[in-house]
Amino acid sequence: MHFELRDFETLSLHSPAEHVVQITLNRPHVSNAMNTQMGLDMHAVFDGLAADPAAFRCAILTGAGEKTFCAGGDLKQRQGMTDEQWQDQHLIFERMVRAMHACPIPVIAAVNGAAYAGGLEMVLCCDFAYAAPHARFALTEVTLGIMPGAGGTQNLPRTIGARRAKEILLTGTPFTAEQALAWGLVNRICPAETLLWDTLATATRIANNAPISTRQIKQSVNVGGQMDLASALMFEIEAYNRMVPTEDRREGIASFNEKREPVFKGR
Repeated sequence: MHFELRDFETLSLHSPAEHVVQITLNRPHVSNAMNTQMGLDMHAVFDGLAADPAAFRCAILTGAGEKTFCAGGDLKQRQGMTDEQWQDQHLIFERMVRAMHACPIPVIAAVNGAAYAGGLEMVLCCDFAYAAPHARFALTEVTLGIMPGAGGTQNLPRTIGARRAKEILLTGTPFTAEQALAWGLVNRICPAETLLWDTLATATRIANNAPISTRQIKQSVNVGGQMDLASALMFEIEAYNRMVPTEDRREGIASFNEKREPVFKGR
């Protein structure tokens, strides 16, 4: 299956640099709120990247506009839904989350504004995040009589610790980019006007590395983190051994000794 670089109804896709794909949540008129179609589109994109992992070497996820990354689920669409309709829609969101988690290439969130509820959950599905100074974060589901159902109760405590996460989850209180940085939710705060450029610089650096290596590192961290240490160390060696017979491993050593930049081909 060949990954097709195209726009979707709710997403805009383009390649800002070689080997990098930028995925933009593109419903700015409703603060990039996540409706059923966005769930379907996100699933299609990330499932496509998993099916064709050589298509790109790094992905950036951001939101259209200057104020909002994603305001969460589209509550206007949800108004009046039957229980069955609600659960049918949520199944789509669940598939989206699984596809994001299964994405083999590194994914960086560029949080250009508010990331609330499902928006924050999407950030948490990425490998790490940069944020603009005005970005705000919250998991507000408890204030609406529901709870996070797109990984929030699992990914947030794994990222910032259970006690801090429970305070955020149980109160629904928003927090700032500075707090997100201090707690390890975001890796860097970037000026709003350079956020995408700064994210792209990191994505390009990742994309210039050996793609089999980056995919194996991501898998080793994610899968090994769910294991006891002895099993995780064995898993790491299995991931490591995948690279020994590759052309890229030989190219990396040769370029070092020849004092030149390596040219990795992903094989």
